[in-house]
Amino acid sequence: MRNGNKMDKEPITVLGLEKLKIELDNLKNVKRPQVVAAIAEARSHGDLKENAEYHAAKEQQAQIESRVIYINDTIARANVIDVTKIENNGNVIFGSTVTVLDLESEKKTVYKLVGKDEADIAKNYIFFKSPIGKSLIGKKSKDLVSVATPSGERNFEILNVQYV
Repeated sequence: MRNGNKMDKEPITVLGLEKLKIELDNLKNVKRPQVVAAIAEARSHGDLKENAEYHAAKEQQAQIESRVIYINDTIARANVIDVTKIENNGNVIFGSTVTVLDLESEKKTVYKLVGKDEADIAKNYIFFKSPIGKSLIGKKSKDLVSVATPSGERNFEILNVQYV
């Protein structure tokens, strides 16, 4: 019963879980009361059919509620992996920080392999099931890795694997 089963555990880092809890708290205690107040205010303006503020606030409320449900579900399924507590045997695993050398461009890049809600390409936090993530998992320092990307094949050498 894998594929899409609601109870599949989702790996997440300690920091990723913390960020979700902070967002959930903000949605429940700040955003939700604001939108409820905005709906009440818009309602007081009379005819709801032509009331753009009312419809915008209701739309925002629906977005907030669906995000709250999504975060609650993610937290319920979270399999928190604290990579700092795992003995570093040199393997690339979920949560590890990997320094790679692009063999074509000679450019070094540091990636952290994370869960899907934590992925942020601006920070080089990559989803562990992405093409690069999948090609790195299980490899070791000094291994050569080939990745099929939308822009063509890229070849890396793993320089360093850290559990930080």
